[in-house]
Amino acid sequence: MIAILNQVVGYVEDHLTEDIDVADLARRLGTTEYHTRRMFSSLAGMPLSEYIRRRRMSVAAADVVGGDDLLAIAVRYGYGSTEAFGRAFRAVHGVVPGDVRRDGGPLRTQPQLRFRLTVEGNTPMDTRIAELSDLRLVGHAARVPLIHEGVNPHIQAHIASLPADEHLRLKALSSAEPAGLLQVSADLDPDYTEGSELTYLHGVAVGEGTTVPDDLDVIEVPAGGWAVFRTSGPYPAALQATWAATAADWFPSNPWRLRPGPSIVAILERADDFSTATSELWLPVERA
Repeated sequence: MIAILNQVVGYVEDHLTEDIDVADLARRLGTTEYHTRRMFSSLAGMPLSEYIRRRRMSVAAADVVGGDDLLAIAVRYGYGSTEAFGRAFRAVHGVVPGDVRRDGGPLRTQPQLRFRLTVEGNTPMDTRIAELSDLRLVGHAARVPLIHEGVNPHIQAHIASLPADEHLRLKALSSAEPAGLLQVSADLDPDYTEGSELTYLHGVAVGEGTTVPDDLDVIEVPAGGWAVFRTSGPYPAALQATWAATAADWFPSNPWRLRPGPSIVAILERADDFSTATSELWLPVERA
């Protein structure tokens, strides 16, 4: 995967003034757009689309300083007007092209990325691969923004809005793996952009013969493989660190890649105040 991401970066660099079809590029490199975008975002700390925009504006800055016609520059980098180009330019550099042309700056350059595999995986990851048939997740769903670190207050508020006996009713419905109450994140932005919306479901997995009450939301997940990562420690910090380690350590070292689908967290044990917990992170995967 490290080699593939470097090839993606090289391709972007060679085609900054062209439309970049990430799906076609990923297919030609022997992987999928979904996995490429998720791994890029996790390892680079920014979405692939944002990196492309920053690199385009970094290179375009030289054309602006050089005195090229602004409309010609805008069209060269895929913008239909100087206004649209100016907004993108300001979002990256903090100033409009006219200011840069007059003053020569300030400019915020995005260097070309290089991915390297470093020896950091000295802590074994408690992992297993599970094959599940069609999965039915039922519970209470809400649209919430994605937050990478710390407690997500929107998810907290959603869970707190449920009556205490509703958690017991849901738990009683659990009849399939993963067992127990689940935290399900679905419809995630492939770039994993912080602040983008996702569907969060507080619920359980049910078997084929289970009758689902009409007042519950349902997420259907096709059969397939799952990588299951067990973690213990401060909550949610330990869980978030495990997710980061899957991208930095586990996926580059194992013949699996992410496939489209929800991520699932099963809480196995927890402190009364939820300050610590033992949990399992379920990620949908397929052979790379």
